[in-house]
Amino acid sequence: MKRRISQNQNTSWQPVSRWYNKLTGIRGGYFHQQVIIPNVIRQLSLKPGDSLLDLGCGQGVLARNIPLDIDYYGIDLAVDLLDYARKSNRNPRCRFLKADITRPLPLDKKDFTQATAILVLQNVARPDLIIKNAAGCLVNQGRLVIVINHPCFRIPRQSSWGIDEQNQVQYRQINRYLSSLRVPINIRPSRGKKGPVAWSFHFSLSALSRFLDENGFLIKKIEEWISDKASVGRAAKMENRAREEFPLFLSILAQKHRQM
Repeated sequence: MKRRISQNQNTSWQPVSRWYNKLTGIRGGYFHQQVIIPNVIRQLSLKPGDSLLDLGCGQGVLARNIPLDIDYYGIDLAVDLLDYARKSNRNPRCRFLKADITRPLPLDKKDFTQATAILVLQNVARPDLIIKNAAGCLVNQGRLVIVINHPCFRIPRQSSWGIDEQNQVQYRQINRYLSSLRVPINIRPSRGKKGPVAWSFHFSLSALSRFLDENGFLIKKIEEWISDKASVGRAAKMENRAREEFPLFLSILAQKHRQM
């Protein structure tokens, strides 16, 4: 029998927040800096008068990269991540609120022009509720940018690299895809001891598409982002080729087209 996770289970990253703050720092991790944030800023195409709702804002890496004339609201459940976000951001137009982004939001503002959910849907059991909240806070024709680990190629414990020595090809092995999954991720294991646990959730592309459609969004564009790193050494050719063929991240740009 498949185990089901309750919507009420706390999947906040508060238990691993100190580790995450240390790992990412004020500028974000490598892929935040080199791949994710530049592409999200490009997709948002923010202009004066826009307002941005950042669902699952974490320690505020996106807030520190947007223009200073944008009204920004970042929402997260992890207190230590929010504290880091506030202390490292000097823009008075950036506000950070503690709330569960899968529940009704404590916001009176319902006319945001843009919303983001960056590496967040994969960390909650009910991503459809995050999308529902985004829809409820956006103006008609408002845009939502979603970024997730690529659901076709990066499935925790169900995908891995393999090497075909005869043909000198590095390939991606996928064991499961269509089933929705929840996977515990042990953070900072050391000397055989278990560290804090963060949950990862997998949903197929068709499930994500359904969540968007059910909440009044049309998908405008899907992008797949690869790593910009490069290998050296004996296996460099096949590793670099595989890196260029199997994207790390999936981005969905959706637009609200109807009230629900």
